[in-house]
Amino acid sequence: MSLEFIEGNEAIARGALKAGCRFFAGYPITPASTILQYMLELLPPEGGVAVQAEDEIAAIGFCIGASMAGQKALTATSGPGISLYSENIGLAIMGETPLVIVDVQRQGPATGSATKGADGDIQFVRWVTSGGLPIIALCPATVAEAYELTVRAFNLSERYRVPVFLLSNKEISLTRESVDLDAIALLPPVARTPPTCDKDYRPHGFARPEEVPALANFGDALVTRYTTSTHDQAGYLTANPAVIQEMIDHYVAKIEAAADEIALVKHDRQDGAETLVVSYGITARAAGLAARAARANGRKVSSLTLQTLYPVPEKAIAAAMTGVKRVVVPEMNMGQYIREIERLAPPGAAVVGVNKMNTTLLSPDEIARQGGLL
Repeated sequence: MSLEFIEGNEAIARGALKAGCRFFAGYPITPASTILQYMLELLPPEGGVAVQAEDEIAAIGFCIGASMAGQKALTATSGPGISLYSENIGLAIMGETPLVIVDVQRQGPATGSATKGADGDIQFVRWVTSGGLPIIALCPATVAEAYELTVRAFNLSERYRVPVFLLSNKEISLTRESVDLDAIALLPPVARTPPTCDKDYRPHGFARPEEVPALANFGDALVTRYTTSTHDQAGYLTANPAVIQEMIDHYVAKIEAAADEIALVKHDRQDGAETLVVSYGITARAAGLAARAARANGRKVSSLTLQTLYPVPEKAIAAAMTGVKRVVVPEMNMGQYIREIERLAPPGAAVVGVNKMNTTLLSPDEIARQGGLL
């Protein structure tokens, strides 16, 4: 055992290196700035490149270029920076670019409370860019999970050729915990699939909508076209409605068809429970304590922690809600993910939100009292 006392941002940086990341670009913004600091220290000795860009727009643009040239790329920011990232996130979706984006959430809106935490970007990252096409978003609750899910985020980005969000927040990223990183079981790094053809390469080629195209790196022998405009499988601009719809269907299908594979949840189930607490991120820790306290007082309560937020793990959520009459959803916002729970809830089940957005954490007592667990 090799315990270290580290913060979540360091765990994310080290997880990125473990996943094979060799390029980072970012712009200083609390509470994500130490990811930039760690990557500036860690990447050069590994033969990688870390860049402090002139602004957030440049940072994600650098990462898109590095990814298309063959590097696993990471960027990190907070709420105001995600706003500036939005157009290039759309470009990454359109260009099917593997990319990991860490959003260390903080109290908003606008500048808000830069050194205080919240989970205010949960809906924003899902609908961050024009078009409303699916993305993948993972959400850790601990420093150990920040490390583990960073590796998984890179694997998913390479596997499905999409930008993947890691939704941390100030409390996870800037809080130190004792953790043995060597004891965490990690999936092996996923390498992108290169094309097998030596000519007539289609950078967005697929036979079925859910297929993920092979990716040739810029600078290799094959010609790779890349555009922010609607295009066909070969990367040529098109105004043909049938071709445009075919490409849109592909962007959607490659993620939706893999939703069950992408889904990560932790279900602490109690037989006969009529109440279920659904949570994510740092709030999941308080929610788990509230559920266990309710059991100690004779209440039958199950809990479900979501590590995958998007695509919504619908089957896992629906299965966990089977037989329950009350679903409690605590969030450090004014109620963002609760909408997903409401649409999946069984008929007659009450869905209750426990919400706070005043820069302080939800406590187990608040969840128990406002959620009706007492």
